[in-house]
Amino acid sequence: MAFMADRNATTYAAADIVNYYAQLNRLQPAESALLERLRDQLPGMKMLDIGVGGGRTAQHFAPLVQQYIGIDYSPEMVAACQKRFRKLDHPMSFEVGDARELSQFDDNSFDFILFSFNGIDYVPHEDRLNIFQEIKRVSRQGCYFFFSSHNLQALEKELTLQKQIVINPVKTYVNLVMLGLFWLFNRPITRATLAESEYLIVRDESHNFRLDTYYIPAAQQIKQLSKDFSHVEIYPWQSTERILDLDASAIGRDLWLYYLCRVG
Repeated sequence: MAFMADRNATTYAAADIVNYYAQLNRLQPAESALLERLRDQLPGMKMLDIGVGGGRTAQHFAPLVQQYIGIDYSPEMVAACQKRFRKLDHPMSFEVGDARELSQFDDNSFDFILFSFNGIDYVPHEDRLNIFQEIKRVSRQGCYFFFSSHNLQALEKELTLQKQIVINPVKTYVNLVMLGLFWLFNRPITRATLAESEYLIVRDESHNFRLDTYYIPAAQQIKQLSKDFSHVEIYPWQSTERILDLDASAIGRDLWLYYLCRVG
């Protein structure tokens, strides 16, 4: 598992990956919905943006909050943010920081914590649980925690031949090649494993199969959160509508899900 963390950290330090993230500038629909929901509260909030990458979310949230701090464990990503926003008048603070160990921040420091683009999925299982504990520690009572994660239920449904066949024959060919590569890179995994696991680490097609990624079913993610967080809500990453039923079609359709929860 240490190998997983090292591989992913190396990928996120690569120049082509940093440049890719530094060009992104749009919020996802679920993020836009949360921004509107919290808009009246944001001016009084101290915000921690974890895994800030190239600053995609910073430009939207930083001007609205009382204090904004963006962190990333990749020094190259932090440098890209500092360069990208160096001429803006609104104060933004970017620094190197690892969600697994937030010792630079005191207990009860933040009112809103964002961990977007599935950043929590690129560390091993025990590290993931440590992240939840650290986030709870640095959160004030009632703090909002909003993060996205890969959905194992949707992955199981996606990895079928039927899903790869579309009207466009070129697209079908590409889909089939990607499906073959997935099974090549993940030879120990079977369809039974996908259906029965509480979580899985897989080499998916992210950045041309350069990342090891954590996938988890929604029900299991809620169970992970139940120890430290309350009022858990789930949103498809491409929708503004909350999922109210864990048996809803969206649970098995969207490869990413957003989770909104509170501390206390």
